[in-house]
Amino acid sequence: MNPYADLPAERFWRKAVTGVPPFALAPGPSGVFLIPPGARVATAGSCFAQHVARALTEAGLGRYLAEPAPPGLSEAEAEARQYGTYCARTGNVYTARQLLQLFDRAYGTYRPEVTAWTRPDGRLVDPFRPAVEPDGFADEVALLASRETHLAAVRTMFADLDVFVFTLGLTEGWEHRADGAALPVAPGVIGDAFDPARYAFVNARAGAVRDDMLAFLDRLFAVNPGARVILTVSPVPLIASYADRHVLVSNAYSKAALRVAAEEVVEAAPRAVYFPAYEIVTSTANAGRYYAEDLRSVTPEAVAHVMRVFLGAFTDAAPVARVPHPLGLEYARAAGVICDEEAIERSLA
Repeated sequence: MNPYADLPAERFWRKAVTGVPPFALAPGPSGVFLIPPGARVATAGSCFAQHVARALTEAGLGRYLAEPAPPGLSEAEAEARQYGTYCARTGNVYTARQLLQLFDRAYGTYRPEVTAWTRPDGRLVDPFRPAVEPDGFADEVALLASRETHLAAVRTMFADLDVFVFTLGLTEGWEHRADGAALPVAPGVIGDAFDPARYAFVNARAGAVRDDMLAFLDRLFAVNPGARVILTVSPVPLIASYADRHVLVSNAYSKAALRVAAEEVVEAAPRAVYFPAYEIVTSTANAGRYYAEDLRSVTPEAVAHVMRVFLGAFTDAAPVARVPHPLGLEYARAAGVICDEEAIERSLA
């Protein structure tokens, strides 16, 4: 009569964690569906999402780019301007509110008041993707033209994708007080200047993250009824917290809130599933080995482990002992390029 008697081994810590070598830890996702060859897999969010696309390419499933580099741009120039980092040139989309507003901006139902930020050198940046143009824009005309091209690509991405992988990264963020526009970095870090009368710090509750994600899914499924969604939570800790407490405490709250929100989203939306990248990297079974000396940067071995489990769950690709090591090197390189959070520390140097 013991209700635990017939449960599978994965339900027991001793059998599924203690009794398994750390490299073999493979918690299953919340739901399983196969990504067929040729599927259009779009990625967005924090750094982790882009490596799903690279791993799928390694597995022979191709790469979907809704916003490819324009002809004539060298590979180095395209990389510096973040073409190919994600499916569309969104830059990092750290929060669920950013994602929801990205959809609404792309479809013209939301037009934020803030249009451009000025850098100290006089060049302009797009407040919603401030690092995609390393040299900035010469004027607002050029910025708005680039934004229109980008938002058209975002519409294409949402309408045509088969699978959308989104990595929830942060609960902390900044918004424009006048209309609630969510920003990827604080004003003054990459462009503009911090003015508390214009900008406010926000730290989303789990319920707000859940509601924003469910609202986004409703919109996505309205334009693309066949879409499937895979949610992950970034295992990368906060680089800095504006909340009045130790960054370790802020990080624990942020990851807990995102994880709770992800769980409630997949329970409410059957076409969305959760993939446990966060659990794989942060597991006590790995005893911290999946973080570099700064205790924040995720190692190439961690990325390889996550991708191996991902491919095993969602593809028919033959299992491999590990994802090729260059994927990890690619991750380390790309994280330094696109991680807008890193600009916080650079701005204080």
